Amino acid sequence: MPSTEIRVALIGFGLGGAFFHAPLIAATSGLRLATVVTGNVERQAQALRDYPGVRVAGDPDQLWANAADHDLVVISTPNRSHVQLALAALDAGFCVVIDKPFAPTAVEARQVVARAREKALIVSAYHIRRWDSECRTLRGLLDRGELGRVLRFESRLERWRPEPKGGWKERPAPEEAGGLLYDIGSHLIDQALYLFGPVREVYAEVDIRRAGAGTDDDVFVALTHQNGVHSHLWASCLAAETGARMRVMGDRGAFVKQHGDVQEAALRAGGQPGGSGWGEDPLDRWGILSDGSTRRTVPSVPGAYQEFYAGMVRALRDGAPLPVDPSDAVAGLEIIQAAQRSSAERRVIMLP
Repeated sequence: MPSTEIRVALIGFGLGGAFFHAPLIAATSGLRLATVVTGNVERQAQALRDYPGVRVAGDPDQLWANAADHDLVVISTPNRSHVQLALAALDAGFCVVIDKPFAPTAVEARQVVARAREKALIVSAYHIRRWDSECRTLRGLLDRGELGRVLRFESRLERWRPEPKGGWKERPAPEEAGGLLYDIGSHLIDQALYLFGPVREVYAEVDIRRAGAGTDDDVFVALTHQNGVHSHLWASCLAAETGARMRVMGDRGAFVKQHGDVQEAALRAGGQPGGSGWGEDPLDRWGILSDGSTRRTVPSVPGAYQEFYAGMVRALRDGAPLPVDPSDAVAGLEIIQAAQRSSAERRVIMLP
């Protein structure tokens, strides 16, 4: 891997590529956004306008034919194409970052991980909500033991979208990996695994509530971790009033944070990642720590999505641990598939 800059090819320049990958890549020291791959001519023009000096390509085959020009491929395309593109990139000699969900199934995810190992290349999963402000703040509380032994973790990512939008995320075919369980559940499950470790039991209610919707839009997942923590996770498109973003109960106290991270809104608004004030919560969005008799506000640790790509630079240059190990993505997909079974069969699923 070069000691100067790591040349990145970004495949896909829709919402994910344009707002959640390209700005973070461009803001990361040691990375250069070299090529954007999209067949959409308007998005090609947008990439050229937003990132002077970047090249555009209409098809991934153009990358494979010029493998010496890039070091890292980032895949931000419809979910059904993740595995095919990842395998092709690895076969061409690239290290790879795959947006969530890593693959439609755990079997396919293991195939990608095995191919990377066979080729002695790096592959990572883009689970950046580990760097949400609320997740980082809670991680600090856990590390300091301020909650004691954690009993229950509640986490919600809810919104009000009563009318289906259509598009590939709402196509019901299994190979599309569409629906809210894959889209938002991937984040919620990864945060629970990151904070509390492996899971032994899964129960879920995965429903279609909206008229005309083709995929799940209202999801509840209950996880029992091997350490005894219970994680209760909600995602919904029908939450006109949202619940607390996180509530965590321990035998020494509880932490509640009503509001979610501000980075997504900032990226959508064209904010520059990592700059002054990036990811900082206003005071009225800080969480509350209570021991049953006293309550105090907990300063929010700033959100830091930029840490994912900074971690990729360290991994590629120095052999440091990956910011997200792909085995975590496999574990998350095992839980998603167990949740689908649990909901269909109305029972708890035991994991191996």
